[in-house]
Amino acid sequence: MGKRVFIIAGEASGDVHGANLVKAMAAQDPSLSFQAVGGRGLRAVGVRLLWDAADVAVVGVLEVARHLAVITRAFHLAVRTLRTWEPHLLILIDYPDFNLLVARRAKRLGIPVMYYISPQVWAWRSGRTKTIRRCVDRMVVLFPFEETLYREADVPVSCVGHPFLDTVTARDRGELGPRLGLSLGGHLLIGLLPGSRQNEVRVLLPVMLEAAATLARRMPRAHFLLPLASTVKAEQVRPLLQGRNLPLTVVEGRTHEAIQACELIVAASGSVTLEAAILGTPLVIVYKVHRLSYEIGRRLIRVKHIGLVNLVAGETVAPELIQDQVTAEGIVEEVMGILEDSGRRAWIRGKLEEVRRRLGSPGASVRAAEIALSLLGRPKA
Repeated sequence: MGKRVFIIAGEASGDVHGANLVKAMAAQDPSLSFQAVGGRGLRAVGVRLLWDAADVAVVGVLEVARHLAVITRAFHLAVRTLRTWEPHLLILIDYPDFNLLVARRAKRLGIPVMYYISPQVWAWRSGRTKTIRRCVDRMVVLFPFEETLYREADVPVSCVGHPFLDTVTARDRGELGPRLGLSLGGHLLIGLLPGSRQNEVRVLLPVMLEAAATLARRMPRAHFLLPLASTVKAEQVRPLLQGRNLPLTVVEGRTHEAIQACELIVAASGSVTLEAAILGTPLVIVYKVHRLSYEIGRRLIRVKHIGLVNLVAGETVAPELIQDQVTAEGIVEEVMGILEDSGRRAWIRGKLEEVRRRLGSPGASVRAAEIALSLLGRPKA
């Protein structure tokens, strides 16, 4: 019998990275068995899912409180799995508030813990590094500045680069239309990406659609793409689309192609902003949570930007609309400001290329897999 690995990926991007990590680990050691809290990506590579991450993927203090019963059940299931399945390694992917609680339990049970994709301790709640030092055997991070931070905090850490460099690849433009089921000729494509969490979609998509209606009136060539994250189902967005006479296509399973095909995207703050950078697509970033969650977060956050693409760039490459700024009028103004200025678009694309270079080199999943295998006590193949 091979060794057992338990993975918790609480969000759509973590599910994708977890799936690629599993493939890289299984390629080196086919005897491994996996169970997970995750989504479609992990299921697709043969991992047994114990809980669908879509049920627990929420952000914000009040939003978490509203889903506390479901999150608590998922937590008890995770702890029970640690006790009864007795994995040889626990791999935690992002989703820090939940995962650090599980890490504490694993540590008490003597189960090694690898944390893949760091909580944003450099942005807020830096005190979590103390918990990480006590409960995590190895941090595996994506950015060099994260490695420096953890070394200074005396946390064992390795930087593997960003796994998007393996999975986000530009296609020949002639392939994009057929893959999306669209005729790209004559259209000005604008992407709407309201996030991977249910509460994000509920809050952001109606505002995006209102902005799209205004943009469609101003630009007759405009056509909108709505790529859905793996944690968002088409039936969840269908009621929000009813009654809107928009030139819009819902895209499932082709997010990268949709982003590349667009002249510009409007996107919820998150890892999708780095996907846009790799694909060279200009973007406007939006972020909105319940006011109480925002007021608490605003007092804790220590960085100037919320968008990962701007954080990596160290400057405002993509405009950010935060909280009360997230209005249809605000989105329209930022979108038109970019689309009507070819020089600005060229400047943004140049900065996005710089961000892509800063993300490191391909092979992150393989490097992370080698670290996981070392924690399992197995030599790499």
